[in-house]
Amino acid sequence: MSRLSALPIDALPDDLKAIMMAGEDIMGFTPNDGLIMARSPEMLKAFLGLVQSIYQPSALDNDLKKLLGLMTSSASGCQYCQAHTQYGALKHGITEQKIAAIWEYQTSDLFSPAEREALDVARNAALVPNAVTDAQIERLKSHFSEVQIVEIVGVISLFGFLNRWNATFKTDIEAAPAMASKKFTSAT
Repeated sequence: MSRLSALPIDALPDDLKAIMMAGEDIMGFTPNDGLIMARSPEMLKAFLGLVQSIYQPSALDNDLKKLLGLMTSSASGCQYCQAHTQYGALKHGITEQKIAAIWEYQTSDLFSPAEREALDVARNAALVPNAVTDAQIERLKSHFSEVQIVEIVGVISLFGFLNRWNATFKTDIEAAPAMASKKFTSAT
């Protein structure tokens, strides 16, 4: 049970209600972490800006962004964010097989060499202390531009915040991502 309850969307002022409805349109459900964050309207607004800047169409493939979020959340152990990233990856068209193989990325044919390098960085960046090496960044440079590398670290950092936020609050997982997550947890 969540350590702070999600505020009812009807209790929010119109500007925050609009933010949460936009999240529902994108995600397919109203995210409880946003309804907790709504207690600090300026934080929620700033957070929305960060999310929009990271997930806007850019030089970095959105499939990779989804996988980076999943690896970061998996490595940090945040069940809420794992469920969200699994659900989002499925909704975005990433196969169940690839999502289920996230921890086999180094050897699975489902992942490209570029994805492997990026997922290595995501895994190591999620550790405390951060375990990313100079050599890993150099290997990224052989697959990605500097702009793309900034975006990779942006996705990882976004999920670093979300993982700590949701693990600390023990945010209740919504029905749709919980059902998606069951596809992967029942197989293990």
